[in-house]
Amino acid sequence: MYEMWCWIVIIQFLLAEELASGIMLTEVRVPKHAIKGHPVRLECHYDMEGEALYSVKWYKDGYEFYRYVPRDDPPGTVFPQPGTIVDLQNSTSEQVVLDPIDLSSSGKYRCEVSAEAPSFQTVSDHGEMLVVVLPEEDPYINGARPRYQIGDTVRVNCTSGRSKPAVHLTWYINGEAADGLLVKRYEPIVSGPDKLETSILGLEFRVKQRHFKRGDMKLKCLATISTVYWKSNEESMEGEKAQKAPMLESRRGGTNDMRADRVQAASGDTLANKYSSGLSFTLRWLLTVLSASRLACSWLA
Repeated sequence: MYEMWCWIVIIQFLLAEELASGIMLTEVRVPKHAIKGHPVRLECHYDMEGEALYSVKWYKDGYEFYRYVPRDDPPGTVFPQPGTIVDLQNSTSEQVVLDPIDLSSSGKYRCEVSAEAPSFQTVSDHGEMLVVVLPEEDPYINGARPRYQIGDTVRVNCTSGRSKPAVHLTWYINGEAADGLLVKRYEPIVSGPDKLETSILGLEFRVKQRHFKRGDMKLKCLATISTVYWKSNEESMEGEKAQKAPMLESRRGGTNDMRADRVQAASGDTLANKYSSGLSFTLRWLLTVLSASRLACSWLA
């Protein structure tokens, strides 16, 4: 039993020694996004842990396009594949430069490092890259009016330039991201032989007092593609204040006039009544005098 345990310990030690002396990939750098027409650098860093390097190979979508073998002359070899134009002069055992890149350069890139005999140990890792076509035009806003007042309806669209992939658009009202319920989304428009995409994003809402900051309302459209493209367009609209008629003053003025008219009318009626009463009394007095005169004359006769 003791002898068996000794063999187990020896085997474990040998395995640990083998693993400790094996090569190791420390980092594989493949950019997630790269711009069409620009160069791109793919990096593969490793630690041989005492082993001798046999080769470094690069694959795109499973097909080898670059190989570096230190003992070969020259050490670098290119295997042409779609989308992989290798800059051999600037490519080494730890990096390969593609210049320029196009849409066909998008794909999965894998680095494979192998040690010399007797171990021939091989390690590999990969990353994916998407080639981006940037818009030639900045985003623009259409449909906006120079002035709005409370109760008006804002209906605007933001349109991006043609790109690949489609630009991501975002609306902001006075610096704050617009509520998703106010946003109207459209499918990207694909056009041209290169099948580039145009993005359109609508915004519609009824204007309220809170939409004005110091009398102005600012609408901004932000266009982005990951971290490689970031453009915006902003428009500022003035707020119009509704003209209010002086209804309260007019009503008060009208009431005073009516009261004055009523007072004047009442005064006129009083005077007329007084005048008619005086006239009736005078007539009655004259009739009485005439009657008395007639009576006196008839008595004398």
